[in-house]
Amino acid sequence: MRILRTAGLALLTAAAVALSMTSASAHDPETPEGQAAARAFLADHRPAERHAVLDTAAGVPCVHGKADIYPCENVDLLSVLPLSRMGGGNGNDVWGWTDPSSGKEYAIVGRTNGTAFVDVSTPTSPRYLGNLPSNGGSSNWRDMKVYRDHAFIVADFITGHGMQVFDLTRLRAVTTPQTFTADALYREFGPAHNIAINEETGFAYAVGSNTCSGGPHMVDIRTPKSPKKAGCVSQDGYTHDTQCVVYRGPDAAYRGKEICFNSNEDTLTIVDVTNKAAPVQIARKGYSGAQYSHQGWLTEDQRYFLLDDELDEQAAADKRTKTYIWDLARLSAPVHTGTHQSPATATDHNQYIRDGYSYQANYQAGLRILDVREVASARLTEAGYFDIHTAGTATGFNGAWSNYPYFASGIVLVNGIEQGLVVVKPTLRGSGKFENTTDTAIPDGGDPVTSSVTVTGVPGNAPSALEVTVDIKHTYRGDLVLDLIAPNGSVFRLRDSGPDSADDLLATYPVDASAAVANGEWRLRAQDVNRADTGYIDAWSLRF
Repeated sequence: MRILRTAGLALLTAAAVALSMTSASAHDPETPEGQAAARAFLADHRPAERHAVLDTAAGVPCVHGKADIYPCENVDLLSVLPLSRMGGGNGNDVWGWTDPSSGKEYAIVGRTNGTAFVDVSTPTSPRYLGNLPSNGGSSNWRDMKVYRDHAFIVADFITGHGMQVFDLTRLRAVTTPQTFTADALYREFGPAHNIAINEETGFAYAVGSNTCSGGPHMVDIRTPKSPKKAGCVSQDGYTHDTQCVVYRGPDAAYRGKEICFNSNEDTLTIVDVTNKAAPVQIARKGYSGAQYSHQGWLTEDQRYFLLDDELDEQAAADKRTKTYIWDLARLSAPVHTGTHQSPATATDHNQYIRDGYSYQANYQAGLRILDVREVASARLTEAGYFDIHTAGTATGFNGAWSNYPYFASGIVLVNGIEQGLVVVKPTLRGSGKFENTTDTAIPDGGDPVTSSVTVTGVPGNAPSALEVTVDIKHTYRGDLVLDLIAPNGSVFRLRDSGPDSADDLLATYPVDASAAVANGEWRLRAQDVNRADTGYIDAWSLRF
């Protein structure tokens, strides 16, 4: 087993190994950095949380920095599916699949003891479909990607795990949860820490395996159920994670070639893998502050690379999460141009870029979303967050392991080590969310009051599915009548009074406002129609 490769692994206590059935093979055991990362991860192990399922018709909007119990900004909560409801264990990586025939969206959820499949096509009510058990044991480190409607799954530490291949179209017929078997098993490596897939070429890259000196083990998966070994990248040893693309960036010398961008423990290492039999290392570059180069992602123009380092926060006096910005104008000479420091104190883990945002899973700080529009000036700006780790924010290996932001619906999956699958919906630049957070008192049994939101920059008419979210504090919400008034004076009834003795009102109302012009002043009108109770509009918003 790989965990016996070095005497240094004796630093891992027998109790820790027995607790989680994992090892420092998750981080190269032949380096002090890898051993330190594994020891730190095991020391922070906590069992899965046993909180209740959050399954609501409309989700919970982020209002005044909270959605249900979760700290947030510009990200609404749709649902929570705890690990106990999808096969148990603790959580790790997550990916997604969209069924091309139905458009349904599915979560592929990594856990210590297997891979869960969840239908999230109704994101406020996720449906667990079943489990693909781990092949040969439990592991804290599991990873998966998708190609041609198949999931490809690897796990670290497990000697004979290999790469499981699962045909995702089988999920179409599932009506009750079941235990699945793999459609194929690739055995040319045993354990592997991560897997990347270039969907454009049909090649998978298993990294951190017991082959190729830990570098990318290349697999031809163009026929998904018949994977074939294609080659090794071993010049720079252990690779922790990689992104491999057909290059279309600014360096003309490499356009059209298949290039891998490897996070190699203390460097960014760039390799031309066009010829799988003879890969060529283009660059190997270190950086100030390096402790454990963990993972990174290209901007959509392939000019810049954002890199996260898993141990730098622990080592530095400043514990804020750091993101290293690289300019790749010349692939042979990458330049570290700056480092973004998050407002939050936390260890970073996995990030992915979509539509000008980097979606980062930063352990105890949860999902953090960075606007990368000014990356050319080495400047990133936090645009929103959703913290699934409610016990606090610090460096350490608890909370958000990874996220998946690529669904057409705009939902984002977050998988927590202890929390399970959390489904959220960001409301970022261009999302059409307009909010008023100024308190407006509602008199007891008095005249109606209004609170205004001015909408600008939305072309044409309002949508037929305009969402109105209200947060009203009131001692008897059954007394409340609510209307939405459009800029042209059209009135839409949101709520009538009726028997309801509960306090406060937090709700989202869909409105067909397609006959109203979008831009202008929108008003929320509220009235208490009976005596003896008071309240106020705490906040409300429109989402186009």
